[in-house]
Amino acid sequence: MNVWSNDADGTVLTRGAGGSVPEAVAIVMAREGRLPVGADEAVAEAGGTAIVVGSGSEAGARALVGAGRVWWADTGEGFRPASLAARLAPLVQPVPLVVLPASPDGRDLAPRLASALGRPLVARVIRAACRRNPEAEGGYQVSATVTRLDDRVLIPVEVEGQAVVTLVAGSRAVAPSDIHAVVEPLPHRDRPGPGPPGVQLLDPEVTAILEPDLHTIDLADASRVVGGGAGLVVGCDDNQATEVFDLLVEVAAAMGASAGATRVATDAGWTGYERQIGTTGITIDPELYIALGISGATQHVGGLGTPRHIISVNTDAFCPMTARADLGLVTDARALLTELARRFGVDMPERPVAPAHQNKVGRSEVRGG
Repeated sequence: MNVWSNDADGTVLTRGAGGSVPEAVAIVMAREGRLPVGADEAVAEAGGTAIVVGSGSEAGARALVGAGRVWWADTGEGFRPASLAARLAPLVQPVPLVVLPASPDGRDLAPRLASALGRPLVARVIRAACRRNPEAEGGYQVSATVTRLDDRVLIPVEVEGQAVVTLVAGSRAVAPSDIHAVVEPLPHRDRPGPGPPGVQLLDPEVTAILEPDLHTIDLADASRVVGGGAGLVVGCDDNQATEVFDLLVEVAAAMGASAGATRVATDAGWTGYERQIGTTGITIDPELYIALGISGATQHVGGLGTPRHIISVNTDAFCPMTARADLGLVTDARALLTELARRFGVDMPERPVAPAHQNKVGRSEVRGG
């Protein structure tokens, strides 16, 4: 097995003039250079020190926001968490706190890495820090706050020793670093990888990769999201509003996207809470976000992450969402949704709901942000 080597002084993970080992490090899994939701937050929680692995890891390492020093290792296509944990364990063994984003890959890798390190795993934390404690195992103590019951309960946790944690996306802000991050590859050499004595490391063999069902995919993993707000259902009763949001789901899927919503829409029962984007909902980080009838309230944009492109469709040319968008369409959002359904061949409700302002899509005003 090809594993990464330590320097003669014990580790490559050193920083500063004295070459001290950091108290925390983030481990992030990239796929074709794309970072998971919550990657920047995990790095910030670890104090700016990170290791990026996976395919396109160098590009992913250079895309991190707020990082100070980053190592990368391209482990190729596919994800073999048991093997990867065995390769990472000797590298991060001297570091008291290891932070992973609570993404699907992070949740797979974290328990295996904790087992390889012989440490407890603290899952779904919103905060984690370590401090010196001579009486604790390894000389450090980890303090964390975990979230349970759909974020309705926060529980403080103390670990008398070192730990591995997974950080929930949207838990903290990320400030860009004032200095350029030091990004470098991990040195490696060929030697047998570590593992529990007498235990064979088993990983699933990937035989095929199936495209996710855009109707049910976790919004946090979607690369394209079409969101709907109260402006999408102006003048509708609850039954009509539900039909409009059902149509939004189908149109989004036809566009290769997933449907999201604001808190107003989910609280009203027009769509499910699993589609709520915001500080009290899901944090997303897509390549493209299309906001239909969404004004851009702080509670909603707090869950947007950093979309590469934003398109806002709203009758208010000066609403916050249009102001921050790359492209603003000043038109009736429901009229546009109906036209998209027609062009994509999506079945319409038996009782079509008239556009709120009877606007024609062809008469829209386009504003560039």
